[in-house]
Amino acid sequence: MDGPAKPETMRIEQVLGLLPHRYPFLLIDRVLELSDERVVCLKNVTINEPFFQGHFPGTPVMPGVLQIEAMAQAGGILASRAVSFDPSTHVMLFMAIDGVKFRKAVTPGDQLRIEVVPLRKGKIFKMKGEIKVDGQVVSSAEFLAGLAEKSKVQ
Repeated sequence: MDGPAKPETMRIEQVLGLLPHRYPFLLIDRVLELSDERVVCLKNVTINEPFFQGHFPGTPVMPGVLQIEAMAQAGGILASRAVSFDPSTHVMLFMAIDGVKFRKAVTPGDQLRIEVVPLRKGKIFKMKGEIKVDGQVVSSAEFLAGLAEKSKVQ
């Protein structure tokens, strides 16, 4: 008898093949777990991040909007599992956000554990994301994403 399917993992090369983001906007370093029920990703935050130069100089804090973007990118990976599409012709776009909460500052040296679960699947995906550092929730949100043809986005 077969047990439950083992969740997939992805190295950065595979993430680059799926997401259209590139430096400095790619905010996923690795996918630790990918299944129909959730995705768990890692982002290592270093002092070399370009946003630290202008965001609270002298007191480096990762911008909240980039934490939301990291959750959205993880959600795009999760949604791409549910809908088969060609990344060269289609892209998963962030559509809406709700219930955002920031609980603790993210600073250099932190490792973000980004967890996203689906709330509704279909042409438009509703997801809930949470970012933890050392087991503590630092931010959370619910968001929508949808599949779009790249030719219609430009």
